[in-house]
Amino acid sequence: MTFTRTFRRTSPRTVTARAARPAAAGSAVALAVAVALLAPTSPAYAASNAVPTYEVKINLTVAALDASHAPTSAVKSAFGITGSAKARSYSYYDTDALELDAEGWSVRLRHKSGSSFEETYKKRFPVANGDIDAALTTADAAGFDSGDTNYDAEVDWGYAKQTLSFSTEKSHSASGYSGTAMPTSTTGRTWLVNDIPGKLEDWRSAAWGKTTVQASRAHGPVTAKVYGGAWGASDDASIEVLPVVGAGGTGTEYVVELSFKTDSYADAADLHDDAIAVAEANGWLFHGDILKTQLILDRY
Repeated sequence: MTFTRTFRRTSPRTVTARAARPAAAGSAVALAVAVALLAPTSPAYAASNAVPTYEVKINLTVAALDASHAPTSAVKSAFGITGSAKARSYSYYDTDALELDAEGWSVRLRHKSGSSFEETYKKRFPVANGDIDAALTTADAAGFDSGDTNYDAEVDWGYAKQTLSFSTEKSHSASGYSGTAMPTSTTGRTWLVNDIPGKLEDWRSAAWGKTTVQASRAHGPVTAKVYGGAWGASDDASIEVLPVVGAGGTGTEYVVELSFKTDSYADAADLHDDAIAVAEANGWLFHGDILKTQLILDRY
Protein backbone atom coordinates (compact mmCIF):
# COMPACT_ATOMS: atom_id res chain seq x y z
CA MET A 1 0.00 0.00 0.00
CA THR A 2 1.40 3.40 -0.95
CA PHE A 3 0.73 6.46 1.19
CA THR A 4 1.15 9.93 -0.32
CA ARG A 5 1.64 12.81 2.05
CA THR A 6 0.99 16.39 0.99
CA PHE A 7 3.06 19.00 2.76
CA ARG A 8 1.76 22.59 2.88
CA ARG A 9 4.19 25.47 3.10
CA THR A 10 3.14 28.74 4.64
CA SER A 11 4.50 31.75 2.80
CA PRO A 12 6.76 33.78 5.10
CA ARG A 13 5.48 37.24 6.00
CA THR A 14 7.68 40.33 5.82
CA VAL A 15 8.14 41.86 9.27
CA THR A 16 9.16 45.53 9.38
CA ALA A 17 11.04 46.43 12.55
CA ARG A 18 10.32 49.74 14.25
CA ALA A 19 13.27 51.77 15.44
CA ALA A 20 11.36 53.61 18.17
CA ARG A 21 12.44 51.50 21.13
CA PRO A 22 13.84 47.99 21.83
CA ALA A 23 11.28 45.21 22.26
CA ALA A 24 10.55 43.98 25.75
CA ALA A 25 11.75 40.51 26.65
CA GLY A 26 8.27 39.00 26.37
CA SER A 27 7.69 40.64 23.00
CA ALA A 28 11.04 39.37 21.69
CA VAL A 29 10.14 35.81 22.64
CA ALA A 30 6.74 36.11 21.02
CA LEU A 31 8.32 37.49 17.86
CA ALA A 32 10.84 34.63 17.73
CA VAL A 33 8.06 32.06 18.10
CA ALA A 34 6.03 33.75 15.38
CA VAL A 35 8.97 33.80 12.97
CA ALA A 36 9.70 30.10 13.68
CA LEU A 37 6.09 29.18 13.00
CA LEU A 38 6.05 31.15 9.75
CA ALA A 39 9.34 29.71 8.43
CA PRO A 40 9.07 27.16 5.62
CA THR A 41 9.43 23.54 6.76
CA SER A 42 11.28 20.75 4.96
CA PRO A 43 9.18 17.64 4.28
CA ALA A 44 10.40 14.28 5.66
CA TYR A 45 10.87 11.63 3.03
CA ALA A 46 10.43 7.89 3.65
CA ALA A 47 13.20 5.56 2.54
CA SER A 48 12.77 4.08 -0.92
CA ASN A 49 11.86 0.49 -1.66
CA ALA A 50 14.57 -2.10 -1.08
CA VAL A 51 16.50 -3.51 -4.03
CA PRO A 52 16.34 -7.33 -3.97
CA THR A 53 18.63 -10.03 -5.24
CA TYR A 54 17.14 -13.14 -6.84
CA GLU A 55 17.25 -16.87 -6.24
CA VAL A 56 15.71 -19.15 -8.84
CA LYS A 57 14.46 -22.40 -7.28
CA ILE A 58 13.31 -25.23 -9.53
CA ASN A 59 12.35 -28.63 -8.14
CA LEU A 60 13.44 -31.81 -9.89
CA THR A 61 11.96 -35.29 -9.61
CA VAL A 62 13.80 -38.28 -8.19
CA ALA A 63 14.61 -39.19 -11.80
CA ALA A 64 17.45 -36.68 -11.36
CA LEU A 65 19.05 -38.88 -8.67
CA ASP A 66 21.14 -42.02 -8.90
CA ALA A 67 20.84 -45.11 -6.71
CA SER A 68 22.75 -43.38 -3.87
CA HIS A 69 20.33 -40.42 -3.97
CA ALA A 70 22.97 -38.07 -5.43
CA PRO A 71 22.42 -36.06 -8.63
CA THR A 72 23.27 -38.14 -11.68
CA SER A 73 26.31 -37.24 -13.74
CA ALA A 74 23.98 -36.10 -16.55
CA VAL A 75 22.18 -33.70 -14.21
CA LYS A 76 25.44 -32.31 -12.88
CA SER A 77 26.78 -31.79 -16.38
CA ALA A 78 23.57 -30.13 -17.58
CA PHE A 79 23.58 -27.53 -14.81
CA GLY A 80 27.27 -26.91 -14.18
CA ILE A 81 27.42 -28.74 -10.85
CA THR A 82 31.03 -29.64 -10.09
CA GLY A 83 31.36 -29.62 -6.29
CA SER A 84 31.28 -32.62 -4.00
CA ALA A 85 28.51 -33.09 -1.45
CA LYS A 86 28.46 -30.84 1.62
CA ALA A 87 26.16 -31.64 4.51
CA ARG A 88 24.03 -29.22 6.47
CA SER A 89 21.36 -29.76 9.10
CA TYR A 90 18.58 -27.41 10.07
CA SER A 91 15.35 -27.00 11.99
CA TYR A 92 12.56 -24.45 11.83
CA TYR A 93 11.16 -23.14 15.08
CA ASP A 94 7.45 -22.44 15.47
CA THR A 95 4.56 -23.25 17.78
CA ASP A 96 2.39 -26.30 17.19
CA ALA A 97 -0.23 -23.92 15.76
CA LEU A 98 2.44 -22.40 13.43
CA GLU A 99 1.77 -18.86 14.65
CA LEU A 100 5.00 -17.45 13.22
CA ASP A 101 4.28 -18.97 9.82
CA ALA A 102 0.79 -17.48 9.85
CA GLU A 103 2.39 -14.03 10.09
CA GLY A 104 4.84 -14.74 7.27
CA TRP A 105 7.82 -15.25 9.58
CA SER A 106 10.21 -18.20 9.64
CA VAL A 107 12.91 -18.83 12.22
CA ARG A 108 15.63 -21.28 11.26
CA LEU A 109 18.65 -22.75 13.00
CA ARG A 110 21.18 -24.28 10.60
CA HIS A 111 24.53 -26.01 11.03
CA LYS A 112 26.95 -26.53 8.17
CA SER A 113 29.83 -28.90 8.80
CA GLY A 114 32.82 -27.04 10.24
CA SER A 115 30.91 -23.77 10.70
CA SER A 116 29.15 -21.86 13.44
CA PHE A 117 25.39 -22.20 13.82
CA GLU A 118 23.38 -19.83 11.63
CA GLU A 119 20.27 -18.23 13.12
CA THR A 120 18.04 -16.86 10.36
CA TYR A 121 14.94 -14.72 10.89
CA LYS A 122 12.95 -14.19 7.69
CA LYS A 123 9.78 -12.25 6.84
CA ARG A 124 7.98 -13.20 3.63
CA PHE A 125 5.70 -11.12 1.40
CA PRO A 126 3.75 -12.76 -1.45
CA VAL A 127 4.31 -11.54 -5.00
CA ALA A 128 1.03 -11.46 -6.90
CA ASN A 129 1.02 -11.84 -10.69
CA GLY A 130 4.75 -11.16 -10.92
CA ASP A 131 4.39 -7.63 -9.53
CA ILE A 132 7.58 -7.45 -7.48
CA ASP A 133 7.36 -3.65 -7.16
CA ALA A 134 3.97 -3.91 -5.46
CA ALA A 135 5.37 -6.45 -2.98
CA LEU A 136 8.34 -4.18 -2.27
CA THR A 137 5.97 -1.27 -1.62
CA THR A 138 3.94 -3.41 0.79
CA ALA A 139 7.17 -4.37 2.56
CA ASP A 140 8.24 -0.72 2.70
CA ALA A 141 4.99 0.18 4.49
CA ALA A 142 5.78 -2.57 7.02
CA GLY A 143 9.21 -1.09 7.74
CA PHE A 144 11.33 -3.16 5.36
CA ASP A 145 12.91 -0.56 3.08
CA SER A 146 16.23 0.40 1.54
CA GLY A 147 17.27 2.17 4.73
CA ASP A 148 17.24 -1.00 6.82
CA THR A 149 20.64 -2.54 6.20
CA ASN A 150 20.08 -5.26 8.80
CA TYR A 151 17.90 -7.23 6.39
CA ASP A 152 18.69 -8.63 2.94
CA ALA A 153 15.88 -8.51 0.38
CA GLU A 154 15.53 -11.45 -1.99
CA VAL A 155 12.97 -12.71 -4.47
CA ASP A 156 12.62 -16.49 -4.50
CA TRP A 157 11.53 -17.41 -8.02
CA GLY A 158 10.07 -20.88 -8.26
CA TYR A 159 8.43 -22.83 -11.06
CA ALA A 160 5.20 -20.81 -10.91
CA LYS A 161 5.48 -18.71 -7.77
CA GLN A 162 7.52 -15.75 -6.56
CA THR A 163 8.00 -14.69 -2.94
CA LEU A 164 9.75 -11.60 -1.57
CA SER A 165 11.65 -12.15 1.66
CA PHE A 166 13.68 -10.06 4.08
CA SER A 167 16.14 -11.98 6.24
CA THR A 168 18.65 -11.20 8.93
CA GLU A 169 21.22 -13.68 10.16
CA LYS A 170 23.10 -14.11 13.41
CA SER A 171 25.56 -16.78 14.51
CA HIS A 172 26.19 -18.94 17.53
CA SER A 173 29.32 -20.85 18.42
CA ALA A 174 29.36 -24.52 17.46
CA SER A 175 31.88 -25.36 20.17
CA GLY A 176 31.13 -28.83 21.47
CA TYR A 177 29.14 -29.84 18.36
CA SER A 178 30.82 -31.97 15.71
CA GLY A 179 29.85 -32.27 12.06
CA THR A 180 26.34 -30.94 11.54
CA ALA A 181 25.06 -31.96 14.98
CA MET A 182 22.13 -29.89 16.23
CA PRO A 183 21.29 -28.78 19.78
CA THR A 184 18.21 -29.94 21.66
CA SER A 185 15.01 -28.10 20.88
CA THR A 186 15.17 -26.27 24.21
CA THR A 187 18.77 -25.13 23.74
CA GLY A 188 18.19 -23.96 20.18
CA ARG A 189 15.08 -22.06 21.24
CA THR A 190 17.03 -20.29 23.99
CA TRP A 191 19.63 -19.10 21.47
CA LEU A 192 16.95 -17.86 19.08
CA VAL A 193 15.03 -16.02 21.80
CA ASN A 194 18.18 -14.31 23.06
CA ASP A 195 19.10 -13.10 19.55
CA ILE A 196 15.63 -12.20 18.29
CA PRO A 197 15.65 -9.04 16.12
CA GLY A 198 13.47 -6.07 17.05
CA LYS A 199 11.15 -6.29 14.06
CA LEU A 200 10.07 -9.81 14.98
CA GLU A 201 10.11 -9.24 18.73
CA ASP A 202 7.39 -6.60 18.52
CA TRP A 203 5.73 -7.68 15.27
CA ARG A 204 2.03 -7.74 16.20
CA SER A 205 2.36 -6.07 19.56
CA ALA A 206 5.00 -5.45 22.21
CA ALA A 207 6.96 -8.69 22.83
CA TRP A 208 4.58 -10.77 20.67
CA GLY A 209 7.40 -12.30 18.65
CA LYS A 210 9.57 -13.03 21.67
CA THR A 211 6.67 -14.68 23.50
CA THR A 212 5.82 -16.73 20.42
CA VAL A 213 9.40 -17.95 19.88
CA GLN A 214 9.57 -18.81 23.59
CA ALA A 215 6.56 -21.07 23.04
CA SER A 216 8.03 -22.65 19.89
CA ARG A 217 9.74 -25.98 19.32
CA ALA A 218 12.10 -27.40 16.73
CA HIS A 219 10.46 -28.78 13.60
CA GLY A 220 13.20 -31.11 12.42
CA PRO A 221 16.08 -31.51 12.31
CA VAL A 222 16.64 -32.52 8.71
CA THR A 223 20.00 -33.08 7.05
CA ALA A 224 20.58 -32.24 3.40
CA LYS A 225 23.44 -32.67 0.97
CA VAL A 226 24.32 -29.73 -1.25
CA TYR A 227 26.31 -29.81 -4.49
CA GLY A 228 27.69 -26.51 -5.84
CA GLY A 229 28.75 -25.10 -9.19
CA ALA A 230 28.12 -22.37 -11.75
CA TRP A 231 25.77 -22.24 -14.72
CA GLY A 232 24.78 -19.60 -17.24
CA ALA A 233 24.48 -16.17 -15.69
CA SER A 234 24.93 -17.50 -12.15
CA ASP A 235 28.22 -18.34 -10.48
CA ASP A 236 26.25 -19.64 -7.47
CA ALA A 237 24.41 -22.73 -8.69
CA SER A 238 23.51 -25.63 -6.43
CA ILE A 239 21.45 -28.78 -6.06
CA GLU A 240 20.14 -29.64 -2.60
CA VAL A 241 18.95 -33.17 -1.92
CA LEU A 242 16.80 -33.24 1.20
CA PRO A 243 15.39 -36.48 2.66
CA VAL A 244 12.17 -35.89 4.62
CA VAL A 245 9.82 -38.22 6.43
CA GLY A 246 6.85 -39.34 4.36
CA ALA A 247 3.48 -37.62 4.64
CA GLY A 248 2.13 -40.50 6.72
CA GLY A 249 4.96 -40.26 9.23
CA THR A 250 6.92 -43.20 7.88
CA GLY A 251 9.31 -43.80 5.01
CA THR A 252 11.51 -41.24 3.28
CA GLU A 253 10.85 -38.87 0.42
CA TYR A 254 13.52 -36.90 -1.41
CA VAL A 255 13.16 -33.23 -2.27
CA VAL A 256 15.53 -32.14 -5.04
CA GLU A 257 15.97 -28.39 -5.42
CA LEU A 258 18.00 -26.79 -8.20
CA SER A 259 18.85 -23.15 -7.46
CA PHE A 260 20.73 -20.19 -8.92
CA LYS A 261 21.52 -16.84 -7.29
CA THR A 262 21.98 -13.55 -9.14
CA ASP A 263 21.65 -9.81 -8.53
CA SER A 264 19.89 -9.20 -11.86
CA TYR A 265 16.19 -9.59 -12.63
CA ALA A 266 16.99 -10.16 -16.31
CA ASP A 267 19.50 -12.88 -15.48
CA ALA A 268 17.06 -14.50 -13.07
CA ALA A 269 14.37 -14.56 -15.76
CA ASP A 270 16.75 -16.22 -18.22
CA LEU A 271 17.96 -18.75 -15.65
CA HIS A 272 14.37 -19.58 -14.72
CA ASP A 273 13.29 -20.20 -18.30
CA ASP A 274 16.45 -22.03 -19.33
CA ALA A 275 16.50 -24.33 -16.28
CA ILE A 276 12.86 -25.30 -16.81
CA ALA A 277 13.51 -25.98 -20.50
CA VAL A 278 16.55 -28.19 -19.83
CA ALA A 279 14.88 -30.09 -16.99
CA GLU A 280 11.71 -30.60 -19.02
CA ALA A 281 13.61 -31.83 -22.06
CA ASN A 282 15.40 -34.45 -19.95
CA GLY A 283 12.39 -35.63 -17.96
CA TRP A 284 13.67 -34.25 -14.65
CA LEU A 285 11.24 -31.36 -14.06
CA PHE A 286 8.78 -31.36 -11.17
CA HIS A 287 5.78 -29.37 -12.36
CA GLY A 288 5.11 -27.32 -9.25
CA ASP A 289 6.69 -25.58 -6.26
CA ILE A 290 7.72 -27.54 -3.17
CA LEU A 291 8.04 -25.15 -0.23
CA LYS A 292 10.63 -26.77 2.03
CA THR A 293 9.83 -24.58 5.02
CA GLN A 294 6.17 -25.50 4.94
CA LEU A 295 6.95 -29.17 4.32
CA ILE A 296 9.22 -29.37 7.37
CA LEU A 297 6.82 -27.43 9.59
CA ASP A 298 3.98 -29.76 8.62
CA ARG A 299 5.85 -33.08 8.89
CA TYR A 300 8.04 -32.63 11.98
